[in-house]
Amino acid sequence: MYLLLCLLALTDIGTSTSVVPKALCIFWFNLKGITVGGCLTQMFFLHSVSIMQSAVLVTMAFDRYVAICTPLRYATILTNARIVKLGLVGLIRAVLFILPLPLLLSRQPFCDNPIIPHTYCEHIAVAKMSCGDTTVNRTYGLVVAFVVIGLDLTLVALSYSLIIRAVLRISFKKSCLKALNTCTAHICVMMTSFTLFFFSTLTHRFGQSITPHVHIILANLFFLIPPMLNPIIYGVKTKELRDKVVKYTCRR
Repeated sequence: MYLLLCLLALTDIGTSTSVVPKALCIFWFNLKGITVGGCLTQMFFLHSVSIMQSAVLVTMAFDRYVAICTPLRYATILTNARIVKLGLVGLIRAVLFILPLPLLLSRQPFCDNPIIPHTYCEHIAVAKMSCGDTTVNRTYGLVVAFVVIGLDLTLVALSYSLIIRAVLRISFKKSCLKALNTCTAHICVMMTSFTLFFFSTLTHRFGQSITPHVHIILANLFFLIPPMLNPIIYGVKTKELRDKVVKYTCRR
């Protein structure tokens, strides 16, 4: 569990550090300029970390399935080495899916004095600055978004359907509620991340009538709210973390 929380924390840190420094430079020092290479690099890391975070959430759903459905084999199934391997698979998947996006955009001609109406380089926002045909870019970005998230949500739904089936077989109501309570933190984190993702993605691609500042606000919320809420959610819901925080605080 701690390894999975570390992976989630790393993705949260990667997301926030990819957005916040440049945004603060814009608001505090009026440093609005960015090179094409810097913009594409930021875009690559942003979207790669987002897909990596989705993979971590799927792994955490599998962790809950093993803990509830086969608790006696938990230590043998989810070893530290296996968790690390799953993390590497998620990282490789993210790189392979996102790498074509900046490569395709780097071949596009950009108009003079291009302005990105965002505090960071988001794929669709950068594609809109191109003077060439970006049909391939838009189509690939949309396919990646829905294929990756659709696959991950399917795996999560499968895990929780098996969990619910196992929990319903428990005869004692108290034990049933205790088992379900171990999943609440993960469900809250998923709802926060995926809800903001779908709102941001759909408004960018299909919300042409929506005012620009709504797009900007939703995009910023998608990259800032989950990293802020995830530690709070797991800190409140996980007894081991609460005990560690209380022990550390009292020692101080």
